[in-house]
Amino acid sequence: MSFETPLPPYNASDPRATFLSSSCFDLLLIEMVPLAHRIAAELSARRKGGSKTVDEEEQREAALRRLDTLGYRVGQGLLERFSRDRPRFADTLDMIKFLCKDLWTLVFKKQIDNLKTNHRGVYVLTDNAFRPFARMSLSSRPEAVIMAQPFLRFPCGVIRGALHGMGVDVTVQAETSELPGATFQIKAINSKG
Repeated sequence: MSFETPLPPYNASDPRATFLSSSCFDLLLIEMVPLAHRIAAELSARRKGGSKTVDEEEQREAALRRLDTLGYRVGQGLLERFSRDRPRFADTLDMIKFLCKDLWTLVFKKQIDNLKTNHRGVYVLTDNAFRPFARMSLSSRPEAVIMAQPFLRFPCGVIRGALHGMGVDVTVQAETSELPGATFQIKAINSKG
């Protein structure tokens, strides 16, 4: 277990501030996908009356939805906690920069490696060494890239939840073509302010 010195953004004057071992957090992120699949399988079996004939695609989608929802709630909570002492953001690009620099550092201990935009509501974030993938024991076969896709749903939810908390509704898609890298595409739907 490591007890690393926390990196900004954190509020040192907050008496309720607590910190988490980054090793435990990495392992939790890795275990969330199998847990979501087990929960989806159990819920699906209960709905079918204990029958073992379960639609695997439906079960898979339910697990991915659960991961996205968990990430969404985490993103909203992190935003509420760590942006309250900051001035309001001027535009969506400033919000995305906050996400890439501060929020990503808080969650994954590093900044996003690359941010690209077309200045029309589409942003592409690239993390060349996505932290949860670094601890996974995946082979370099093409099947490993396919197996890694579900692990991107939680961070997609974090991005969506944080941006929604700032007043921007977005859709987030993630992909990986070479491990341990990950690319997140954010499309703004509309803005509240």
